[in-house]
Amino acid sequence: MGIKIAPSILSADFSRLGEQVEMLDDGGADYIHIDVMDGHYVPNLTIGPIVIKALRSRTRLPFDVHLMMNNPMDYIDDFVDAGADIITVHAEVLPHLHGAIQQIKRRGIKAAVSLNPSTPLEVLNYVLDDLDMVLLMSVNPGFGGQQFIPAIMEKIKDLKRIICKSGLDIDIQVDGGISIDNIREIRLAGANVFVAGSAIFKSQNPKVMIKRLKEVAEGI
Repeated sequence: MGIKIAPSILSADFSRLGEQVEMLDDGGADYIHIDVMDGHYVPNLTIGPIVIKALRSRTRLPFDVHLMMNNPMDYIDDFVDAGADIITVHAEVLPHLHGAIQQIKRRGIKAAVSLNPSTPLEVLNYVLDDLDMVLLMSVNPGFGGQQFIPAIMEKIKDLKRIICKSGLDIDIQVDGGISIDNIREIRLAGANVFVAGSAIFKSQNPKVMIKRLKEVAEGI
């Protein structure tokens, strides 16, 4: 699986959001990661479909929309209409996880499921065949700038073994605390899609950092 860098605009300068999205496109990012927080499932409130729709004309990069909300099924159509290319829902809030995945797939885009650090991989039983990506949170969701939780490394390895054993073609995305110092180890554990917010936007040159993160992940 190819390495992809997905800068999280949660760490961007929201007063220049359109400009910063264009910068990520020019800098070689693979996805634009968009964290949608409802203030209930996580203790923060971010952006919705209106902002995503406004940003859609500023880049050709896929919009990787991560729904950190209690009732994602009520808004899937709105986010697809706004321009989402991938929608990730949290297994923890969905009594009918399979139904949510099918709702996303019916709209012709990629479907992903996110697991919080303490959520076991077993919740993916019986839905893995329907997924394009699994997002493993390596911090507790809700805020940027947190430290990577070391125990998640084994979880990545376990998920990679499950996917390989099943013969499936599924991306493993990791979100939280990713930096130059740990991205190579995370890659070797089995991940191939990396969400990075602070590491990119707090750097002196975000374009250079995107390139460097990819190079380090690849072992260059």
